Amino acid sequence: MAKSKVGQTVESLGDYLKEQRVASRLSLRQLAVQAGVSNPYLSQIERGLRKPSAEVLQQIARALRISAEQLYVRAGIISPDDGVGGSVEIAVLSDTGLTERHI
Repeated sequence: MAKSKVGQTVESLGDYLKEQRVASRLSLRQLAVQAGVSNPYLSQIERGLRKPSAEVLQQIARALRISAEQLYVRAGIISPDDGVGGSVEIAVLSDTGLTERHI
C-alpha cells in the first residue's frame, strides 16, 4: 500500500526525531518529560503514526536543542521553497548534521 506524501513526511520526521534523541542520549521518556508531552504521544510521533502541531514541534526542538524551523520543514508545515530566508539559511536548516548549537 502506497503512503501519501504526508505519511512519508511524518515518517521521516519521526526518524529524524529519533536520531536526534539518540544523539542527545535521551530516552523516549526523558525527552517526553523535557518537552512536556506524553510518552505514548512522542512514541507515536517517532513511529510516524501522528503528525504533531507546530507548538509540539517547538517544545520538542527546545528539549533537543535543535532548530524548530528544521522540524517544521521536515513535518511539511513550512517549505524551504516558500522563500523563507535566503538560500544559505535554507541550506543550513536543511542540513541534518547541524543542531541549534552549531548554528
